[in-house]
Amino acid sequence: MAKIAPTNKNILVVAGDPSGDLHAANLIKALRDKDPEISVTSLGGVRMQEVSAHFIYNLVSVGAVGFAEPFKNFFLWLKLIKLVRRYLEDKRPACVIAVDFYGFNNQVLGLASHRNIPAFYYISPQVWASRPGRAARLAKLTKEIFVIFPFEEALYRKVNGSATFVGHPLLDLMPEPVGKNFPSAGGEWKIGILPGSRKAEISRHLPLFIKAFYRIKEQHPRARAYLFAVPEFPDDRIVPALESVERYWSKDIEIVREKDYKIRARLDFAFTCSGTATLENALLGVPMAVAYKMSWFTYEVARRVAKTPYISLVNILLDKPAVKELIQEKATVDNLAQEAFSFINNPPRMQAARGELISLRGMLGSHGAAERAAQKILLHLT
Repeated sequence: MAKIAPTNKNILVVAGDPSGDLHAANLIKALRDKDPEISVTSLGGVRMQEVSAHFIYNLVSVGAVGFAEPFKNFFLWLKLIKLVRRYLEDKRPACVIAVDFYGFNNQVLGLASHRNIPAFYYISPQVWASRPGRAARLAKLTKEIFVIFPFEEALYRKVNGSATFVGHPLLDLMPEPVGKNFPSAGGEWKIGILPGSRKAEISRHLPLFIKAFYRIKEQHPRARAYLFAVPEFPDDRIVPALESVERYWSKDIEIVREKDYKIRARLDFAFTCSGTATLENALLGVPMAVAYKMSWFTYEVARRVAKTPYISLVNILLDKPAVKELIQEKATVDNLAQEAFSFINNPPRMQAARGELISLRGMLGSHGAAERAAQKILLHLT
């Protein structure tokens, strides 16, 4: 591990998924804008690596999800926890900032607490969706939790935690929704394919979404698909899955990696893996079908511990089935294509759905989430 000069302005930041990597990187920028002497050491992804003084490991590239899958990386997790422990003991940073990614960050927070190093959580894990008892542990291990949904403040205060709603960081990244006319001119429907950001998610969802797109293309030959990929997955990790689909032709599907959401904002419809991508689509006014397939074991456990009737953030926030959720055996090509046609062949429904999805913007606070969190963290440290 790189040698770090002891200083009371060292900060350790840890994230483990692509959205966490993105928001953590913006938080690091905000911290350094407010205090250029801040030195950040991080575990995360390529975006955090770009803005950190020292980078320990690319956790995002590992990408385990579910209840059984993380055990496959047990020895790697053990090695990384040892690295974090050594860093905390040798460098004693001013604080630790955890960003989402509960399983790993729970261990990191425990190590920091044991060594009396203050810790903060930016973007609380969605403990309210499955195991609310975890909220008490997070409240105990942190000085303050910066939450991105308004209802989360009360959840942590009930367990004597300090929580502040700072707004949703996506509001600082998303362009305003573009105006659209339906039906699409000449049948040139723009279909988004968002199969997830982890290897297992991509392998389970991508073939389904591609086949569903070709169902659309049968009726609308000028339709085109845009496959949105994260930086950690280069084309050579995606193209084999595409080529496994018999009808795949590269001119039909464009692989996209973008930071400004300009292409995503122009989509007419999207096949989307459950996760942050569903909320991104909603803020852009993109109707969607949400699918999720997981291992049998993960599904059985999740089904028993889930505390909400929905899996997508859109439906959870609106508290109704605003978007179709297709889970496990319901996530089929037929069902996905049928949902897409219910919008494509019904322009008034598509326009109404856009308006409802865009209304979510008003529930997520105001711009400046990272700046507000950074300001409060620095106030604690001084």
